[in-house]
Amino acid sequence: MNPVTGLSLGRIAVGAVALADPQRAGRLFQLDPANNLQLSYVTRLFGSREIALGTATLLARGKARRNLVLLGVLVDLADAGTGYLGIQEGSVSKQTGGALIGPAVGAVAAGLLGLRAKPKRPKQA
Repeated sequence: MNPVTGLSLGRIAVGAVALADPQRAGRLFQLDPANNLQLSYVTRLFGSREIALGTATLLARGKARRNLVLLGVLVDLADAGTGYLGIQEGSVSKQTGGALIGPAVGAVAAGLLGLRAKPKRPKQA
């Protein structure tokens, strides 16, 4: 599977879980939804962003798709940076921060791999 397609489908899946069940998503992210009442709100914001970015990237072609992949890489870099800052300020443990940073860095790598992949040209009849 093309890395961009896989990343886009992953975004949609993670976003759907975050939007539909923010408590579960919070626990998957190793956060504490029981003691942070605003977490559901912020998790749904994250979920809708992931669904929108994943869907738009899947539907786009050519230069628009490339630009959306670049945008996704920037968003994922920001997510990794947010995890790092969370560790530094003590709002998340090192273990939780690592669990947040890891997938973001993986998404950056997938996006960059997708940018390097040559698009398949339709076969001529």
